Amino acid sequence: MLGLIGKKIGMTQVFDANGRLTPVTVIKIEENVVVENRTVEKNGYKSCVLGSFDKKKNRTTKPYAGQFEGVCAPKKTLVEMRDFDKEAVVGEVLGVDMFKDILFVDVVGTSKGKGYAGGMKRHGFSGGRATHGSKFHRDIGGTAMSSTPARTFKGHRMAGRMGTDRVTVQNLRVIRVDEEMQVLLVKGAIPGPAQSVVIVKKAKKK
Repeated sequence: MLGLIGKKIGMTQVFDANGRLTPVTVIKIEENVVVENRTVEKNGYKSCVLGSFDKKKNRTTKPYAGQFEGVCAPKKTLVEMRDFDKEAVVGEVLGVDMFKDILFVDVVGTSKGKGYAGGMKRHGFSGGRATHGSKFHRDIGGTAMSSTPARTFKGHRMAGRMGTDRVTVQNLRVIRVDEEMQVLLVKGAIPGPAQSVVIVKKAKKK
């Protein structure tokens, strides 16, 4: 499974040779350093640990910095890629050129936080009639049992924190790979606000 750590820059649009407009998301792929290779013999499975985005020295503890010793400067983001298809050496720097022959990707990100939200916004409840006198406009309805003991079951959909969830968008078409600027353009939107960290992988279902 090929994959890299990137940063969502924002959205823009590109035109093809026929003048058709395509909305795209710009993903900046900064240097992805191979920090460690985990093998079946030593760890029981095969994976590649990638690191990206330099971490400030005054915010780095000695135990955390120890895993980067002799490889690179401490990195802020570490991601383990299981069954990495590419033979990578510890200390090797991977770039966006890894996606130049890939047509579709899956993007993993953290969705925007929306704070505390009611049941109708959070779960899409319809509520009651909007007419005069209904007294049931934007309510979630009954929450407990009508028998004894009356209690609300765990996991019942009610008001609460909304957003900041791990979201994966699959099968996004790669529109352009700019090796000079280390930028990847994918068709459509991806989760998270601008400047958020995302993981771009080769599409599983394509």
